[in-house]
Amino acid sequence: MVYGTIILRTVIIYIVILLVFRLMGKREIGQLSIVDFVVSIMIAELAVLSIENTEVSMARQLVPIILLMLIQISLAYVSLKSKKLRQLIDGKPSILIHRGKIDEEEMRKQRYNFDDLMAQLRQQQISDVDKVEFAILEASGELSVILKEGEGGWEDEEEHLLSYPFPLILDGEIQEDHVGNAGKSTLWLRQELRKLGYDDIGDISYCSLKRGNRLYIDINDRKK
Repeated sequence: MVYGTIILRTVIIYIVILLVFRLMGKREIGQLSIVDFVVSIMIAELAVLSIENTEVSMARQLVPIILLMLIQISLAYVSLKSKKLRQLIDGKPSILIHRGKIDEEEMRKQRYNFDDLMAQLRQQQISDVDKVEFAILEASGELSVILKEGEGGWEDEEEHLLSYPFPLILDGEIQEDHVGNAGKSTLWLRQELRKLGYDDIGDISYCSLKRGNRLYIDINDRKK
């Protein structure tokens, strides 16, 4: 009887966990934020306890799992509306190599040493730092690398690729730090947008800098 109960609980928990993670959204393991990772571990632990502890009703043991799912979905929804909350939950990318120059101060902030950097570059078949235009440590911990022109970088890619890998405008707000890092000013950006007929920055969901100082602009769907 005990084994039958354990088997039944295992099947039920398996189905519930599949549904929970399906509802929480799709992310690859390497793209999990700290919050995603913590919630996943907690759900896994609660699932094991639910299977092993046959003295407590299944309904009571499913409550914390469902609660964690609701919290995670709520945070994901709110973070879509709030950049600050999104950065708090997911973190933000850090530029370790900017225009071919290693940013040692940023590496210290991220507790990232040269051995880590070189190992990540070698994994992408890059042996010479001089070939790198940008190296970006993503919030997931992965290193994204953009090569210099003529080193297998821009000239070998389609014309629409960015010359600066961060958005200048995101969700209707100018990203002043990104604008400055791109060697531009907010005044220049506003003037360029006016030339293109965009007077209200709030209508722009995404804007980035392309080759030749051209802008890629995506308008908020609600404004189309």
